[in-house]
Amino acid sequence: VQLQASGGGLVQAGGSLRLSCAASGGTVSRLTVGWFRQAPGKEREFVAASIWSRGTRYAEFVKGRFTISSDNAKNTVHLQMNSLKPEDTAIYYCAGRVGTLAIGEYNYWGQGTLVTVSS
Repeated sequence: VQLQASGGGLVQAGGSLRLSCAASGGTVSRLTVGWFRQAPGKEREFVAASIWSRGTRYAEFVKGRFTISSDNAKNTVHLQMNSLKPEDTAIYYCAGRVGTLAIGEYNYWGQGTLVTVSS
């Protein structure tokens, strides 16, 4: 399975971005696809996951601001990020795993996409 992340960029605080994770070699409706992020000097952290295109999980710090969704026709998982804060600045990675748990080892990783939120 190959994953291609896109959609990062520079946005002002309070703005929005939509990240996309396009999958090939596997179908998002049979994968758990997660978004992770890593800020400078910090460890990588879980952000959200789409579980077999039927369930979702979110980290507490993004609840109410970020929404993960699955477009099965395009075999893509999106992360809509609203009300962005400077502390959301990070490289965002999408990853996939077989199974239905959002937390655990992810087998497939895409390249990162940089999100920068200015104050």
